[in-house]
Amino acid sequence: MKRPHQVSGVLLDVDGTLVDSNDAHARAWEQAFREHGYDIPYDRIRPLIGMGGDKILPRLAQLEPDSIAGELIADQRRTLFLRKELPVLVAQRGSRQLVQRLRERGIRLAVATSAGAEEIDGLLRVAEIDDLVDEVVTQSHASGSKPEPDILRLALDRIQCPPAEALMVGDTPYDIEAAARTGVAAIALRCGGFSNQDLAGAIAVYDGPEALAIDLDRVITQAGG
Repeated sequence: MKRPHQVSGVLLDVDGTLVDSNDAHARAWEQAFREHGYDIPYDRIRPLIGMGGDKILPRLAQLEPDSIAGELIADQRRTLFLRKELPVLVAQRGSRQLVQRLRERGIRLAVATSAGAEEIDGLLRVAEIDDLVDEVVTQSHASGSKPEPDILRLALDRIQCPPAEALMVGDTPYDIEAAARTGVAAIALRCGGFSNQDLAGAIAVYDGPEALAIDLDRVITQAGG
């Protein structure tokens, strides 16, 4: 008979999951592409948000991220996001409540995000959890962004948590795929704008952080059983 295990670590996505920022990222990409001569509409960009720029650039513009054009577009997107979008972002409802409840259970927490190092401090302040997380792993720390498992594996190492004792909380299909490739069960949130069908593979789907926080005891028990 399979023995139950305890959930001892949780990996947290931020964009879309704890901060209402997915649309903002898509707008910044659209403008950056346009300013460099690439007419790529928002509707093509938005479904890819959750991946890092190392995936978006070749997918949409056939540009390698380390090419001159790729680096220029990525730098412009970052500047637009930091100056224009970040100052008006808001937290998803219940973000701090969820992270506080996880900490109260003694669970080790790591942010595992495809956002860059330049963006993450501001995003954590918007989410009001910058004082609550143990470790932060960004795209800048890993060789590949989601849905590759690199960021999640490094985050697990940082909090010294085996995959079987961890959960991933995210909002995109790329979070779920990265979790599966890491051997971590995923809980999905619809607040990032993806459908239940998009989020297939998660062990549970909730509207947002507040709904998960309310049901946390049950889902943690279920995941560990």
